[in-house]
Amino acid sequence: MKGPQLLQHNSGVLRTSVGAAFPGSHAVYRGKNLHRDLQQLDWVALYAYGVIGRHLAPEQLELVQALWVSTSYPDSRLWNNRVAALAGNARSSVNLGMIAGVAVSEATVYGGNAALRSMRFLQTTLERVRAGEALADIVWGETAQRRIYGYGRPINSTDERLPVILAIAERLGLHQGAHLALAFEIEKVLLTRYQQLHMNFTALHAALVADMGLSVREYQLLRVPVFMGGMAPCVAEATEKPEGTLFPTPCAAVAYEGPAARAWTGR
Repeated sequence: MKGPQLLQHNSGVLRTSVGAAFPGSHAVYRGKNLHRDLQQLDWVALYAYGVIGRHLAPEQLELVQALWVSTSYPDSRLWNNRVAALAGNARSSVNLGMIAGVAVSEATVYGGNAALRSMRFLQTTLERVRAGEALADIVWGETAQRRIYGYGRPINSTDERLPVILAIAERLGLHQGAHLALAFEIEKVLLTRYQQLHMNFTALHAALVADMGLSVREYQLLRVPVFMGGMAPCVAEATEKPEGTLFPTPCAAVAYEGPAARAWTGR
């Protein structure tokens, strides 16, 4: 079925397997009665269940929550927090500010897109290694065409989140997955040529989630709230400041290289 036939098949009706609301009666969530069957779940468990359609194990949920907590930096100088905070300081609505911050969190260099590319590389590389290819050949072949996301970090190449998350993963018994082991082997290869390319949180996060059996698309959905814990206090504080006082830029600080000022004469 395709074209007009496909459109006609879906006209006037929502065909869904994820759920539906029946006002005045009940709500179905992934085949379960939301208010009867799922009230015992905490929000992280419900969110993950909604994304992947199966329940993660308690230790996996605890690790996901630890990953989110570890990225909750309430620093308005960070790229996505800055957008959200500036919106709040400009007296935009809280929802619009937060949504704007979440939207730019998809950044390619060090945001959501970097994480997706890292996970995709880990998954495909693991398949190739298991098929007999040499890891070093794969790594140098990749770097010859594009960067390998999840390695290196601006300002300081040491990522303070790694030892925290690795300790939690070890306590939960989630530190021996194939993707995580591969991530460390890739780091070893990269460091033979580039001493600054230590593994960062992106590769760690992607590897741990890949070892949970999630797809790249599921990972993209799962990580949406990853920075929100740090973003919210930035917006809250920015709304308390006088309007326009968050990161104001004086004209003298603007380096202008355009056309010179023109003299205007009246007629």
